[in-house]
Amino acid sequence: MEQPTPLEPTPLELSRRQLRAGRSRRSTLTSLISTLVFAAVLYLAITSAPGWSRTQATFLNPQVAWESLPKILEGLWLNIRVLVVAAVATLLLALVLAVLRTLRGPVWLPLRLLATGYVDLFRGIPLIVLLYLIGFGVPALRFTDGRINPVYLGTVALVLTYAAYVSEVFRAGIDSVHPSQRLGARSLGLSYGQSMKLVVLPQAVRRVTPPLLNDFVAMQKDVGLISLLGPLDAVRAAQIASQSTFNFTPYVVAALLFVLLSVPTARLADWAASRAARREQSGAAL
Repeated sequence: MEQPTPLEPTPLELSRRQLRAGRSRRSTLTSLISTLVFAAVLYLAITSAPGWSRTQATFLNPQVAWESLPKILEGLWLNIRVLVVAAVATLLLALVLAVLRTLRGPVWLPLRLLATGYVDLFRGIPLIVLLYLIGFGVPALRFTDGRINPVYLGTVALVLTYAAYVSEVFRAGIDSVHPSQRLGARSLGLSYGQSMKLVVLPQAVRRVTPPLLNDFVAMQKDVGLISLLGPLDAVRAAQIASQSTFNFTPYVVAALLFVLLSVPTARLADWAASRAARREQSGAAL
């Protein structure tokens, strides 16, 4: 069977494509020029300030940055490990909370109230306060004879706080699935748990992927707060280096490393959001 030959674009369509390509090139060139001009003006404004030389020596010292980099990188590896564990635990706990809050029927009222109280409590407590309460309050109870690793306590505080926020994201995704999806699954003989697992949750997770990634970016920054409990992470290593050199450059190094850690996830979140928007505009099922 012969394959149909593709239609050749008309001269009018070719001219339209050339026009769109020319507009795209002009737009890109204009954006590049405006960005470079803005960066040059900002650089001149900062470097011409009266205290620039002192600020450069205090915050942007290359020698101090290079000497403090190995210790800060070693501490950043601890932050990354805590981040991975906290992210996985947060997703699991948040999903359980979201499912509990969406249970129907009066028999499930105690579980709904418990999940609602958890969300209200840990969304209301600032993370830094919760770190102090868990980091110093739990060891004071003396559940064990030995010393509890503050890394574990800091991870628990992160999970408790972010699970409250992420559970609301999951719940919004579950509520956004049309009730007919759940009713159709039940009419096919699926139980409530099977319909949630096979029909509702896959759609809900796809819809809330962009906000979940944004919460992950926020957690990447807040994981540095575990330094308040004493672990030698990137922030604590920067603090030690700063106190030993009487220079704030190690903090700048730590900040740049956290930025480099969060940028890929931020771009992934933007891509997921734009992809979801395109699918919604095209009428495809999310």
